[in-house]
Amino acid sequence: MASKATLVNGEERPAPSKPSPAKRQGSNSEPNMFDKVVGVWKDFTGFLRDVRGEMRKVVAPSRKEVQVTTSVVIVTVFLFGVFFFVVDFVFRTSVNALLNKLIGLH
Repeated sequence: MASKATLVNGEERPAPSKPSPAKRQGSNSEPNMFDKVVGVWKDFTGFLRDVRGEMRKVVAPSRKEVQVTTSVVIVTVFLFGVFFFVVDFVFRTSVNALLNKLIGLH
């Protein structure tokens, strides 16, 4: 067997891999329905295994963390509301003043 260094340098090639069972049967034969179902099932169970592993990493926040983040959201929404109220008031007043001057109404 070739070492990694010789494989990288291209001095020796690894042995070709064995063909899959579907390729051994014939060049234009496709896997049968059972093989397809088994493949889909293996993919699905692998997906569920990955989901289970990721769900084990999930940590629910404590009550204090929920209270803190909720208060931050409430304060932020209030501040944005005040900001947009002031901006709207300034623009509304400016546009009204500009239109009154252009039209000549006082």
